[in-house]
Amino acid sequence: MNTVKPESIALFCLTPGGITLAKRLSGLLPMTCFTSQNLLEPGFEPFDGSMAHTVADLFADSSALIFICATGLTVRIIAPLIKDKFSDPAVVVIDDQGHHAISLLSGHMGGANALTRYIAGLIGAEPVITTATDVNQLAAVDILAQQLNATMTDFRQKVKTLNQMLICGRNVGLYWDPRSLATAKKRWSEEQVDTRGLVLVSDLDPLPELDALLYVSLHDSVPAVPIPVFKLVPRCIVAGIGCKRDTPLSTVARLLKQQLAELHIDPLALSAIGSVAMKRDEPALRDLANQCCVPFDIFSVERLKPAAAHFPVSDFVARIVGIGSVSQPVAWLMSNGHLIGDTLRTQGVTITLGVSC
Repeated sequence: MNTVKPESIALFCLTPGGITLAKRLSGLLPMTCFTSQNLLEPGFEPFDGSMAHTVADLFADSSALIFICATGLTVRIIAPLIKDKFSDPAVVVIDDQGHHAISLLSGHMGGANALTRYIAGLIGAEPVITTATDVNQLAAVDILAQQLNATMTDFRQKVKTLNQMLICGRNVGLYWDPRSLATAKKRWSEEQVDTRGLVLVSDLDPLPELDALLYVSLHDSVPAVPIPVFKLVPRCIVAGIGCKRDTPLSTVARLLKQQLAELHIDPLALSAIGSVAMKRDEPALRDLANQCCVPFDIFSVERLKPAAAHFPVSDFVARIVGIGSVSQPVAWLMSNGHLIGDTLRTQGVTITLGVSC
């Protein structure tokens, strides 16, 4: 997911006023500034042929682009490069006198709205935000998902549907599943997330008058209620996995799915897979992480030893790896000691699940 990182911000300017403003901004926020050859000063990089060519080279690898120029020019330059709001960088446009900062692209998922407000605060500009949920003082479901590090099936379409319902004044409820979130030691308060416009629901029986329900849960099921339910799944489940060399991917994937199902955990809740360092190149584990679109974290034996002391010892594992177990200490470290369920041990594979809090 695209997020604004200061070290990957690129700024483009074309006028003396833009140079002056770029100097102010670059002294307050880390970025790389580009301008034309005839305006080049220390601290600026020259365009590679033209501004359009330079932007094209940097667009995919930057988390944010700042243009000090006309909005129309910016639109013409970035139009051929735009893909979607889940991968495009934040784009902010500022006039060269610093009167207005405009969030132009990827306002929510890319962070352009937040960056626009921040820049406006730095230079005393008026922030211009046009996303409907923001101007109507409503929560945006995609921002709520970011705040919770959560996702849902068919994310794009469902976010669009829910945000549109909120904008149109429909009653969308928000319910935190106390079963799964209590088990996960995972709770969020109103102060931690944006819930403006959502109807906070504390009890599903009786259900208040709603048009839809946003159901935040780790569970693999949804409540039987007479309205559309949109399940938002926090990604906070980690899996420590050990396996024999050259175990097939299909075997490990099936067993992980089985382990999640036994605990009634939605597979979307998986946030990372981990193992011991000697398994860094184990094809099944690397491919499984790629298949699940999660990081593959590895841990040295020395780092695992203190945690491994808490778990039963397998002489075979101790002889091969140097510690008596793999999946349990890995999951222990990844979850800060919050393990859930029993360790699965079968077919040369061990899987331990935890909740990262």
